[in-house]
Amino acid sequence: MSDGIAWIGAHHHTPLSAVPGMLGGISLTLARGLETDEFLINVGADLDELAARTPGSELRAPAGQPGRSSPQLNRAMYGTCGEWTYVLEDWGMATWATGYQGKADSMLPCEGEEILCLTANRFSPPALVIHAPGAFAYRADFGMDTGQGSALDAALGAAGAVFPSMPEAGEADVVAYFEEHGERLPGLVFTAVGAYTGVTIEQDAVRGGDLPGVLLPPA
Repeated sequence: MSDGIAWIGAHHHTPLSAVPGMLGGISLTLARGLETDEFLINVGADLDELAARTPGSELRAPAGQPGRSSPQLNRAMYGTCGEWTYVLEDWGMATWATGYQGKADSMLPCEGEEILCLTANRFSPPALVIHAPGAFAYRADFGMDTGQGSALDAALGAAGAVFPSMPEAGEADVVAYFEEHGERLPGLVFTAVGAYTGVTIEQDAVRGGDLPGVLLPPA
């Protein structure tokens, strides 16, 4: 089935399950203005794995050598839609987001490229939108816009993904609104990003692990 990318947000709070691919708690990174393999190499993908185009469901982290721990690698699946490359991860964060914020050289945004990342931020909530329409990146918690008056911000507002905030609204009103509507917020954010980018990702392919995959080291 296809539902743009809103279905990813709808499953934001779904516990990780035993599906061959991914379903709950997915982080999504979108990039345009550079080749798919180039972007994946920038976030740590191995050249041989990229060449193999192994389905995500078949990826296995290599075993450690005797007396040494196994390397820490996180599975990602990827694909393209229109001019966008997309990367899906369900380990709790988006690798690009951690690398960019850690100022890893290969992940810093550049002019002529655009990167849009929705990171679940499971280990340090809330979830974040990070938008780099060029060499500078702007971030916002889910429920807010980036404050740049951009087309993305307009899409977030149109989708109802910008919630009341202080001091415009009182603390009690803000808390009450989040308690009533917070559960559906990730779906609204993903709906807005889908409207802005035009990206569609097949839920069945992601859930089945049919998309090509790579193992990414933590940034």
